[in-house]
Amino acid sequence: MKLLLVEDSERLRQTLRHGLEGAGFTVDAAGDGVEACGFLASYDYELVVLDLMLPRLDGIGVLRSLPAGGRRPRVLVLSARDQVPDRIEALNAGADDYLVKPFSFDELVARLHALARRPQQAQPTVLSHGALSWDPRSHSVSVAGQPLALTPREFAVLGLLLRHRGRAFSRQEILDRTAGSDSEASDRSVEVLVFG
Repeated sequence: MKLLLVEDSERLRQTLRHGLEGAGFTVDAAGDGVEACGFLASYDYELVVLDLMLPRLDGIGVLRSLPAGGRRPRVLVLSARDQVPDRIEALNAGADDYLVKPFSFDELVARLHALARRPQQAQPTVLSHGALSWDPRSHSVSVAGQPLALTPREFAVLGLLLRHRGRAFSRQEILDRTAGSDSEASDRSVEVLVFG
C-alpha cells in the first residue's frame, strides 16, 4: 500500500517511515504542508498520515486542498492536538481518522489497515479511450457501442489503467490493486491479463 507520511519532526518522520516500511507500506515522506500537496498532486496514494502542526501550510490546509470525490486517499491525522474541537475540525475538513500523540505504533498500523479495508468510493463517470468505454456504475465495457464481456479481474485491471493513463504499474502494484480476495492471483496471472 502506498502511503504519504506528513510530519515536520525529522526524527519522528524517519522513525515512523522505518516502522511503516517494516509493516509493509511503501512510504513517501514530506516535512511540511506545501511539500505534501506537491506529493499528493503528483502521485496516487491510498493512505495519508498527516500531522496538523506543519510549517508553510498546516494539516487542515492540506486536508482542504484534497479534491472531493474520485479516488481520494484516506487520511489519518496524527497530532499532539488532543482537544475535542481540534478533532472535530480535522474530521469535518476531511480526515477519516484521528490519533493523538503520544500513540502506540501497533495501534497506528491497525488503524491504517482498517482505513485501507473501507470500500473506495466508485468513480461516477464513464471513462473512455478511443472507441472503448468503461462504466463503473453499470460494471460494463463497450467498444464502438458494442458490449464487451470481461471477467471481474479484467474489468478491474482495465479500470485501473484507464484511471491512471500514462502511469506505469509494476506487476505487483496491479496485483495489489486488483486481486481483492483472490488468493490464486499471481504475477503470471497479471501478465496474462495485460499481455493476453
